[in-house]
Amino acid sequence: MHRRSRRRSALLLTAAIAAAAPLLTACGNDAHPGAAAVVGDQRITVAQLENRVDEVREAQRAAVPDDTQYEQVVAKTGTLTRDTLHGMVLDRVLHRAAADAGVTVSRKEVEGMRGDLEEQAGGRRQLETAWLQQYGVAPARLDDNLRVQLEAQKLAQSLGTDTSGPAFWQALSDASKKLDIDLNPRYGAWDVQKSGRVDAPAPWLREIAAAEVQQPA
Repeated sequence: MHRRSRRRSALLLTAAIAAAAPLLTACGNDAHPGAAAVVGDQRITVAQLENRVDEVREAQRAAVPDDTQYEQVVAKTGTLTRDTLHGMVLDRVLHRAAADAGVTVSRKEVEGMRGDLEEQAGGRRQLETAWLQQYGVAPARLDDNLRVQLEAQKLAQSLGTDTSGPAFWQALSDASKKLDIDLNPRYGAWDVQKSGRVDAPAPWLREIAAAEVQQPA
């Protein structure tokens, strides 16, 4: 693999977090109590989400024992919960898109990618620290994340493009539609077109907007 393509695919999860568009799917509701999101027939519970966030915070704390520096790290990652949920949902979307395209990833491929990246980073600890700092991935989840990156690369290759190409993102959009993703409103909504989490307008803002439209000139 070329280093540039590795970096592009490694940025897949974080790049999509910033995407925003006005076309939103329906917001989640009380039909799924205790769920942060429902993706197809799978529930991501609030407890599961909180556990993932705790894993990252614990890893950050271990890497930055100084109280002041740790507080700075937390301040810089204030959207960690929503970003983590975005990643958890996008992982499932990507897996569905890859499965639809007949794309699979073996453990040997994951181990090979990790070995290459560890060599570039200067060792296992250095790679784990880099993934934690840049992508908010806890060391225990590194292999899972690399599997996602490989799925993204192989899916793009099967479509004759790369992970920035329209065909790739169309495949994710199609998978999002099939999965009928439903987010708990506290975490925003899922944009099918962009295959990413977006902040849903607060209900009181929608009410004010509606009142303004109805108000006579």
